[in-house]
Amino acid sequence: MKEIKILVTGANGQIGRALCQALRKEYGKENVIASDIKKPDFDNYPFEFLDILNKVRVEELIHDLGITQIYHLAAILSASGEHNTKKTWNVNLNGLLSLFNIAIKYKLDKVFFPSTIAIYGLTTPKINTPQNSPLLPTTVYGISKVAGELWSNYFFNRYGLDVRSIRYPGIIGYQSIPSGGTTDYAVEIFHAALKGITYTCFLKADTRLPMMYITDAIKATIMIMKTDSQNIKIRSSYNLSSMNFTPKDIVGEIKNHIPDFRIKFEPDFRQKIAETWSESIDDSDARMDWKWKADYNLPSMVKDMLHQLS
Repeated sequence: MKEIKILVTGANGQIGRALCQALRKEYGKENVIASDIKKPDFDNYPFEFLDILNKVRVEELIHDLGITQIYHLAAILSASGEHNTKKTWNVNLNGLLSLFNIAIKYKLDKVFFPSTIAIYGLTTPKINTPQNSPLLPTTVYGISKVAGELWSNYFFNRYGLDVRSIRYPGIIGYQSIPSGGTTDYAVEIFHAALKGITYTCFLKADTRLPMMYITDAIKATIMIMKTDSQNIKIRSSYNLSSMNFTPKDIVGEIKNHIPDFRIKFEPDFRQKIAETWSESIDDSDARMDWKWKADYNLPSMVKDMLHQLS
């Protein structure tokens, strides 16, 4: 049986840090190679420098290290992406396409491509958004992810590349402070609460968005990659859901643990982005096809976040 050798791109990000740790527990430390454009400031070894736009370097790593699976997390996120749209498109889509072609050349077993709720727009039903919905995203990040979903489906049907994908909600994790996303407030708020400082939220108090605890996000990622190929019915990207809440909701839950916590609301350009996204997601296809089920809700997530950060 061929040994599994995994390359994780964008491994320094919020999901990448936690994913590398989980994969190494599953497959062994030496079989999971983290990669990014800068050296990590934490223990994420083995590590290789990698710019996803450097096709020669990508191919060298896949060939020289005997990579059999890729978790492709390298991307520029929604808020950051609006400051340099050409670069965001280049990294998010052209980097993906070159990786797909190299994966075909070296006959990789599987590739994981993360999509996002940023693919949704004003044409998408906001409540219990169905798997198949009209998509008209308002950010270049969302546009690039819609294109990525279509290319994933194309490469599977045309070349047989085993691409698997999920649409991440906003991710809340304790391993790092994210940057460049529209749901980042839901992580920053915990750090402010524990420091005893007033948090300034860049979204309105009643802005409801789909969210997920990092533990569930990692669980879903590994689950879909371990699922038998015949059970993966959707080759664009699966809807994924856990919980949904507003800034006001999470403040109330934090106050159950830290009564003196204070917040003020000063919406910025990210408010308009958030208003185009869904409020809740229908992930029944993921539940049916590969038995997905989240473990955390808002109270249990808040309790564990405060515990981990303390």
